Amino acid sequence: LRHVHPTFYLGGKGDIARDLLAGAYSYVGRDACICPKVKLGSYVVIAHEVSIQGGDHQYDIPGIPIYFTARPHMPETIIEDDVWIGHRAVVLAGVCIRRGAVIGAGAVVTTDVAPYTIVGGVPAKVIKRRFPSKQDEKIHNEMLDKQPKRFALPEVRVPGAAEH
Repeated sequence: LRHVHPTFYLGGKGDIARDLLAGAYSYVGRDACICPKVKLGSYVVIAHEVSIQGGDHQYDIPGIPIYFTARPHMPETIIEDDVWIGHRAVVLAGVCIRRGAVIGAGAVVTTDVAPYTIVGGVPAKVIKRRFPSKQDEKIHNEMLDKQPKRFALPEVRVPGAAEH
């Protein structure tokens, strides 16, 4: 893959189009299937077995089996910064998933997804907003507008765990 940021990470074998564009600190999990003309922003996380597909055969030409039809023009698929796409989700080509959205595991995304929304289901529908307030979105946008960088992992405290 020649068009990915040096910090991009591919988590295993998959079927990834050679023209994939990927921003800083983006990840694609194993067994992903990504069609041509896909652009990933920075901090994108694509889980295992996600499929970004489309531009398939024409099925509406009388007298010609689908197998022999040409594939129509492949539309561009855009996945903006800080998007998380869950395990085995399917995203149709030509969709735009806006900044900060979360796609639930197993979802089928057939239309554009608004910024900072969490969607799931078949077809994917809005479940809730990622942040509780517009102020939180503003703070997050300001961070994303800066040059991408590596962040330190926050300390995680487990309730009831013994202190050392």
